[in-house]
Amino acid sequence: MHDIRAIRDDPAAFDTGLAKRGLAPQSAGLLQLDEVRRARMTEAQALQTRRNEASKAIGAAKARRDDETAQALMAEVAEIKARMGAIEAEAAETQAALDTALAAIPNLPAADVPEGEDEAGNAEQKRWGSPRSFDFSPRDHADLGPPLGVDFESGGRIAGTRFTVLRGQAARLHRALGQFMLDLQTTENGYSETWPPLLVRDEAAFGTTQLPKFRDDLFQTTDGRWLIPTAEVSLTNLAREQIQPESALPMRLAALTPCFRSEAGAAGRDTRGFIRQHQFEKVELVSITTPEQSDAEHERMTLAAETILERLGLPYRRMLLCTGDMGFAARKTFDLEVWLPGQDTYREISSCSNCGDFQARRMDARYKPADGTTGRGTTAFVHTLNGSGLAVGRTFVAVLENYQQADGSVTVPEVLLPYTGGMTRLVPDA
Repeated sequence: MHDIRAIRDDPAAFDTGLAKRGLAPQSAGLLQLDEVRRARMTEAQALQTRRNEASKAIGAAKARRDDETAQALMAEVAEIKARMGAIEAEAAETQAALDTALAAIPNLPAADVPEGEDEAGNAEQKRWGSPRSFDFSPRDHADLGPPLGVDFESGGRIAGTRFTVLRGQAARLHRALGQFMLDLQTTENGYSETWPPLLVRDEAAFGTTQLPKFRDDLFQTTDGRWLIPTAEVSLTNLAREQIQPESALPMRLAALTPCFRSEAGAAGRDTRGFIRQHQFEKVELVSITTPEQSDAEHERMTLAAETILERLGLPYRRMLLCTGDMGFAARKTFDLEVWLPGQDTYREISSCSNCGDFQARRMDARYKPADGTTGRGTTAFVHTLNGSGLAVGRTFVAVLENYQQADGSVTVPEVLLPYTGGMTRLVPDA
């Protein structure tokens, strides 16, 4: 959510930020609504003042037995009350219209975010690892997986497209990956393990910007709750309507949860294989911090995600997303893309975003600065960050493709052996 006061102070800067997102100027319309809202509030306050004065005058008139004056004042008070009701209703309607308009506008990009229309405008920041040289033609996981226990057919029969059953050794490897990721993030990278709700209310989904814009990408239950598309929703909302002491920041939270997405915006994309599912698991990282710390925290979070890939020996690259490819709530995003030899390309496996105070304003999540820089007794909005550390299913795909052997087996990365119960490789069914 944007701060209307900041737009009022510098509408040109606001429109310039929107232009980088490829959006038309919107400050004029917002400020017009704001002007009407403030005018009605001023008018209501003036009427309230006059009402208070008249009420006191009624008492004075009655005390001196001036019934005519008292009746005239009482009539005036009644008229003021009716006018105030209409004005307050108009002010509330205008406020709602302003809030709706502000909620539909994406976050403004940070100054160092490159401009671009789509992923072609993203900027590569670094690469780690060298793609493996195979002495055979590496297979796509969708072909490699079924003999190893990746059952696309049963998933589709039970639940429809974009659902998969993992059996036996494949399920064991998938579970090992999730546990390894969560253990590393909590024991080495300082994130606090959290087990959050998988169902949330409207307010929570609105706070992290899934609502209203991305309603069609969510699954809703019959009682109106929403299945989380990522644990970011639950974790970030732990700061909702709270005031944290600065000494408690940064808050670093991690959760391994199922995630649910309708993939309404991905029709026809990745319909084959395990890349884009309606149900998947992910280790989510969330940081709640101060504005001064958020850039450093963004780098720290991205490094925490990169550590997983490096420990698994999976080649990857870091991309700085351009304005046209960046998410709605983000002011800056790094994507990590893992090398998939079966597809002969890099594919996204993690997205780490700094949202600034954009989500915090929607959630009313604040902190109290220790040095009182915002003024005596006042508070400021926190900055929120989120990232995948990592998406378990896509990491599973990357391990299958990068560690595959000519006979169709898959070697288990050494770092996972403590989690696999002695299983050192996945062997295809005879």
